[in-house]
Amino acid sequence: MINDKKIIVVLPAYNAEKTLEQTYKEIPFNIVDDVILGDDQSDDNTVELAHKLGIKNIINHSVNKGYGANQKSCYNKAIELNADIVVMLHPDYQYTPRLIQSMCYLIANNVYKVVLGSRILGKGALKGGMPFYKYVSNRALTFFQNIMMNQKLSEYHTGYRAFSSNVLKEITYNDNSDDFIFDNQILAQIIFAGYEIGEISCPTKYFKEASSINFVRSLKYGFGVVLVSLSFFLQKIGLAKFKMFRKLDVHISNYDN
Repeated sequence: MINDKKIIVVLPAYNAEKTLEQTYKEIPFNIVDDVILGDDQSDDNTVELAHKLGIKNIINHSVNKGYGANQKSCYNKAIELNADIVVMLHPDYQYTPRLIQSMCYLIANNVYKVVLGSRILGKGALKGGMPFYKYVSNRALTFFQNIMMNQKLSEYHTGYRAFSSNVLKEITYNDNSDDFIFDNQILAQIIFAGYEIGEISCPTKYFKEASSINFVRSLKYGFGVVLVSLSFFLQKIGLAKFKMFRKLDVHISNYDN
């Protein structure tokens, strides 16, 4: 705990057998109270390894539901276990668990309600092996999103995130996609609800065992990002309404007061 805040790390996993142990062993258990592993019907021995490592909270999807669906299961379980702070960390060891303390301290001390580990701040992305086309796409999409959402984030596409559980309870993330665009939708909801998002610089590693979506899936994700950003903008100016942002207008009026 930090400041009596219960911290739970969630690991949305798919075929993470080769990297799970290394990721798990670097989690700072001097402050982390619990770990949840969500397995999206892996083809390898991810679940068996999780049991051997002593992870007690393991969610097994009976079918492959998708990356977004896996996160939903993990967040729902973390809230059920009365987490105060929830950290989402990919178990593929692309992001270092050593930043969990820094991210959680910002939330536990009421500096931010949401903190992202950014690969773009500093030189972590290209230095860590991010493919150049992904780097360019990341920068272009982030530029567009910042304009549409009136923000100044360095990136919206990191898989390393820490949330106050109160934020997760406020937004309607279970209405979001079960696919990769979930990551973008949940940030759009958080911004729409009026919360500020903090960022810290995060080194990253791209290697054979680290999960990564292919070019076609990346292209689909990119189009999804544009649609999410346009939906945000249109609802903000009152020209349309979208299910993704339902109930959040109520929070905005309370937040402003």
